Amino acid sequence: MQSNTFSSFLNGQKFITLKSISSTNDYLKEELSKSAPFSEGTVIMAEEQFGGRGQSGNKWLSESGKNLTFSILLKPSFLNPIQQFNINIVICVAIYEALYPLLGEELAIKWPNDIYVGDRKLGGILIENILQGNEWRESVVGIGINVNQEDFSGLKNACSIKELLHREYILTDLLYDLCKSIEKCYFQLKNQGIADLQLVYKKALYGLNEVRKFNLEGVSVEGKIIDVADDGQLIVDFNGHSARFNFKEIEFVF
Repeated sequence: MQSNTFSSFLNGQKFITLKSISSTNDYLKEELSKSAPFSEGTVIMAEEQFGGRGQSGNKWLSESGKNLTFSILLKPSFLNPIQQFNINIVICVAIYEALYPLLGEELAIKWPNDIYVGDRKLGGILIENILQGNEWRESVVGIGINVNQEDFSGLKNACSIKELLHREYILTDLLYDLCKSIEKCYFQLKNQGIADLQLVYKKALYGLNEVRKFNLEGVSVEGKIIDVADDGQLIVDFNGHSARFNFKEIEFVF
């Protein structure tokens, strides 16, 4: 384990690199359960993460040393627990804005929290919130971005930055850019509220206002994403009738 100061992020909080770990989120949560004195902005990065998870327990597979797999500790006590989707918006928008100069117009945010280029998945986010009664103690924000990996055997729609742009990237440089963007968007939420960030999230939304096929309770249907509610529910229009969905209640058909 290597520990030093990542001076770019949240007043220079701790940056810890782990050689090999099951999950940076699990590591951070376990340390917090032991009352580890981690300040807001602590970053845990793994060179190899062999048990990474996405939403609802989906596996996140990553080739050792090729990609960014890291977690950030936030303490958004200024938010009400019912506003949990605001942190989702902050992280998605921050990653989108950091990568847009590299990847351009095809970059998109796939609801609720995947990063896509065209119809291919570049990255994913897993946010695990720790609440105590009516108080929001911590958010453990796990992020995986495919950077230099080129072999995605068994993953039908994955891509990486190297595969798209045909050059290798230094992982710590990209991590620096992502963390600076997260810091900017996080303080924007804290000081100015969610409204402007919400606009960016919706504008960047994959499939927005496009007729697409969806899997709805095992049935293939056509609909059009028209909005995302404040609580994070996806709003889809089906021939003039709109309906709201939580995660896993509706799926894209590619």
